[in-house]
Amino acid sequence: MDNVKIERAGGVVIVRLHRPQVLNALSSELLAELLDALRPLDADPEVGCFVVTGSDTVFAAGADIREMAGRTAARMAAEDYFADWEDFTALRTPKIAAVNGHALGGGCELAMMCDLVIAGESAVFGQPEIKLGVIPGIGGTQRLTRLVGRAKAMDLILTGRTMDAREAGSCGLVSRVVPDDQVLPQALRAAATIASYGRAAVRAARECVDQALETGLRDGVLFERRVFHALFATDDQKEGMSAFLEKRAPRFTGR
Repeated sequence: MDNVKIERAGGVVIVRLHRPQVLNALSSELLAELLDALRPLDADPEVGCFVVTGSDTVFAAGADIREMAGRTAARMAAEDYFADWEDFTALRTPKIAAVNGHALGGGCELAMMCDLVIAGESAVFGQPEIKLGVIPGIGGTQRLTRLVGRAKAMDLILTGRTMDAREAGSCGLVSRVVPDDQVLPQALRAAATIASYGRAAVRAARECVDQALETGLRDGVLFERRVFHALFATDDQKEGMSAFLEKRAPRFTGR
């Protein structure tokens, strides 16, 4: 793989975007490599978390403009361009975005597809597609609005301005803001923590939180309760509660 580098450390998989010559622009080829690498890992019972990162200076500066510029509307529609990014979102393994530098356009959207965003103090976020005569196309108008609210989303999308990590943290786009040199270490620590828990419970928790964005409170609470009940069929529930009562560390097996 030329555009994505994969490293594995126990139950954590590090996914590095690697197109330095174009600031990690998100091309169709990069996406294909990303999915080819992560689909089997998503099914691996020993994998508990993905950490998606770029370089020390850029996460991803956007989608690949050179790839798109010459396309017609008919071709974009026929290819359903960008649709395969939803396959990345659908991966059930938790995903942490470790963001240094610029996360703009598609890069910001990729960060929002992840479950946690840990950003360095010098990170910059934005959806500047309006400056190119288009709009966000990988879920930016939808996810950003859900995360930061209508007023802030309108501000960023209509003006094309960027926001620093502090503002991104204060409005709910970013989970944690840390010193630049601590982004990956803290992301890896969080990933290792997540990977240490029962796989079924972690996946169920993700699904329930995502459900909160799709349904009303009544239906969401019912969904959560049904999932909670179902987890009592797992070995990890038995182990977790027994370990608590016996005052010892649990030994989760993912079953």
